[in-house]
Amino acid sequence: MPTTTIRLPEDLKARVAAAAKRGGTSTHGFILEAIAEKAARNELRADFDAVAEARYAAIVSSGKTIAWEEMRAYLEERLAGKKAKRPQARKLAR
Repeated sequence: MPTTTIRLPEDLKARVAAAAKRGGTSTHGFILEAIAEKAARNELRADFDAVAEARYAAIVSSGKTIAWEEMRAYLEERLAGKKAKRPQARKLAR
């Protein structure tokens, strides 16, 4: 495994050491876990952004969407366990 050196300000180094001790792990393990969590969050955000962009592109290309009020009412009925008629997509009002 390659080695990477990071320089931490003394106050951050002390905070990391204290947090690692509270968590029952080493400073090294704590830092690795923190980096892995940050990378995972960043990847999830990138996936979220890609889905949002694809959905927006579909709206732009089709020109169809569902009004939030209709979708919310539909979702609330479904959440309440009621049978609900799925709202139909309509052309965007311009």
